[in-house]
Amino acid sequence: MVFLYALAAVVLINCGYYLLFSKFSFSKTSETAPKTIQGAVKESNSSTKAKLQPVSLIVCAKNEVENLKIHIPFWLEQNHPDFELILIDDASSDNTLAVMEWFKEQHPKIQIVKVKNNEAFWGNKKYALTLGLKRAKNQHLLFTDADCKPASKDWLTTMTAHFSEEKQLVLGYGAYQKKPGLLNRFIRFETLMTALQYFSYAKAKMPYMGVGRNLAYTAKLYYDNKGFMSHIKLSSGDDDLFVNEAATPENTAICVSEEAFTYSIPKKTWKGWWRQKKRHITTAKHYKPIHKFLLGLFYTSNLLFWVLSIISFIVVSWKITLALILFRFIFQYIIVGKAAKKLKESDLAPYIPLFELFLVCYQMSIFISNSRTKHNRWK
Repeated sequence: MVFLYALAAVVLINCGYYLLFSKFSFSKTSETAPKTIQGAVKESNSSTKAKLQPVSLIVCAKNEVENLKIHIPFWLEQNHPDFELILIDDASSDNTLAVMEWFKEQHPKIQIVKVKNNEAFWGNKKYALTLGLKRAKNQHLLFTDADCKPASKDWLTTMTAHFSEEKQLVLGYGAYQKKPGLLNRFIRFETLMTALQYFSYAKAKMPYMGVGRNLAYTAKLYYDNKGFMSHIKLSSGDDDLFVNEAATPENTAICVSEEAFTYSIPKKTWKGWWRQKKRHITTAKHYKPIHKFLLGLFYTSNLLFWVLSIISFIVVSWKITLALILFRFIFQYIIVGKAAKKLKESDLAPYIPLFELFLVCYQMSIFISNSRTKHNRWK
């Protein structure tokens, strides 16, 4: 019976986390969706004018010729009355700089920052971003990656409309394009679960991370927190580690309006995605202790749920075990399914239990691998 009691305790912990996640899943759209530019421009009150303050859109690129050709036009066509596009060439070895310069000749909104390899910060994206931030002339900054396409022409305005005197950091949703195949669904599921967690923690006044594919903050927040200096030597973390350090319950807002999503190109091979996740996961150990504990407990409880379910099903009582499993699955499906619908990932809902098991195993293998090897720099 010990295994059964342990399983019941783990299910209780799991459900506690899903109750936390319900803060996001069942939040009203009106609480998180700002006005689009069409509505905002018509308004004349001071708060709306503040939301339409000038913005610097910052993109750091390294060997991204094809992506820049595709996405620069989408960034330039944003329906914002006053913004600049800062393109950072991070010591590319291809024609990235040439593409940037060609677009700059056509569009005065573009500013180019050329980064040369620095012996102390070789291959460090944070060093490149730091130089780009220094070039920004506006106080409100929006970040994305070279492979990211905005969901609409109102992306820039919708994200930055959340800025106010109090709110200096805005967490957005960086989705992945839908493609055929199991890998694509799994990548999108992992992205969904990550977003569900960081949005929910932010709603619960415990913001801990964001994604650089769709993230905004003020120059004041950046300089008040001394930029990336506390983790400048780490190759990852220009997004999540900065948010973990700078975000507070008072200064953080979330934006989950569909027109404010970005869509990135997912990895096409398991090996490529494996390498990407290995790099991302290395930053988690640098989070604040409370965040490491809560995230670690969630992962551990998920792992124990599957282990104890199998053991209890075989050696204790399959009927009671099945009842606990079904209760937990239903509870999970309601909350994660609701979040998936909100983030336009409803097609993933039928696969939640299967993908969760796969994700637990995948994360464990990455943790083990990272403990044995050193991770490569940003490329």
